[in-house]
Amino acid sequence: MSRYFVDAFYWIALFSHRDQWHRRVLAFDATLGDAPLYTTDEVLIEFLAFYGATDLRPRAAAFVQTMLQAAGTTVLPQTRAGFLDALALYQARPDKQYSLTDCVSMQAMRREGLTDVLTNDRHFTQEGFRILFP
Repeated sequence: MSRYFVDAFYWIALFSHRDQWHRRVLAFDATLGDAPLYTTDEVLIEFLAFYGATDLRPRAAAFVQTMLQAAGTTVLPQTRAGFLDALALYQARPDKQYSLTDCVSMQAMRREGLTDVLTNDRHFTQEGFRILFP
C-alpha cells in the first residue's frame, strides 16, 4: 500500500473550493482509500498561516483539529531534534530556495521512508522525492 506525505499545498487545495487545485485534489483524495498519510506540525502551521488573515480562519482551525484526530493520518510533532535536522539541510543547500518547513518535511520523509508527496512544490524533486501534482 502506498504511503504519502501531505504538504500544505494539498491541505489548502482540499480545504477550499476557491483554490484552483481543489477539484483535482478532491478527485485524487477520493482514490486514497485507507492509504496512510503523514504530515508535520510545521505543515499544519503553514496551512493555518495561509488562512490566518481570512474569513476562513475559524474553519481552518477546525480542519486542523480534525486532521490531528483523523484515523490514518499521522501528524509528526515538532521537536528540537527535528528542527536542528531541518536547519542542517537548510544550511547545506544555500543554492536552493527551500523554506525551513520544506526542510522539516523532507527530513521527516526521510526518517519515515516516504518518497511520494502530495504537493506541486518542485523543491521536493530536487531532493529525490516524487511530487504527485506536477
